[in-house]
Amino acid sequence: MSEEFLKNPLSLFDIKGKTAIVTGASGAFGALAAKTLAGAGANVVLAASKEDDWKKVAAECEKLGAKAAGIALRPSSEANCDKIVQTAVATFGGVDILVVAGGLNKVSKIVDQKVEDFLEVMDANVNQSWLMARAAGKRMLSQGRGGKVILTSSARGLLGHPAGYSAYCASKSAVDGITKALGCEWGETGITVNALGPTVFRSPLTAWMYEDTERAQTVRKGFLARVPKGRLGEPEDLAGPLLFLASKASDFYTGHILYADGGYTAG
Repeated sequence: MSEEFLKNPLSLFDIKGKTAIVTGASGAFGALAAKTLAGAGANVVLAASKEDDWKKVAAECEKLGAKAAGIALRPSSEANCDKIVQTAVATFGGVDILVVAGGLNKVSKIVDQKVEDFLEVMDANVNQSWLMARAAGKRMLSQGRGGKVILTSSARGLLGHPAGYSAYCASKSAVDGITKALGCEWGETGITVNALGPTVFRSPLTAWMYEDTERAQTVRKGFLARVPKGRLGEPEDLAGPLLFLASKASDFYTGHILYADGGYTAG
């Protein structure tokens, strides 16, 4: 280890001038990811289903001093994913970082769940992760300078849940499989593939769990009995792990699921 490195170990986390694509950019995690990378100096390309949504996040990124662009598309087809990548190439000249932040859950006991709901969850969480990693990976391979692919897993990719999560758990286990397989497939190319696996964190979908209602208190009590840190997650809890996975600091990490869960999966 060189003395020059030791004088500035934080340089490992420097992503200034890199170009990052964030899909699901208008969601709680997607918006946080975009602003975290923008605040660290990256150019950001935002993909969301509505133009107004990505433009709102883009404006927030630009206030942080970043350059931002976007496209109103979900990564729901090969053509859409190619268009998202081409937006990054046309605007900033390439792709260095991919964050697939979008996702879906439809909670229902398996005997009651509609088949189309199961397939919709699998499409949003699995197919779109695979398609987007494929499109961005092609570009990263052709550039020949490596890259960072970050998928979104969950503690539910590792653990089951009694409240009707068969579709969601299956989808996140599949994302874990994609992460590990591509980590191996691209191991010698300089492209790392990892996943960030949160447990419950504050978002529009989980806001009720943070309230002081009797129902929320009951659910929190049961959940927190399994969380060594003793609290639910906040979006900011995902920022540090994300920056690690997006930067040179994680160059020797690939095929991993990094759990941001307050110790939930530890015991």
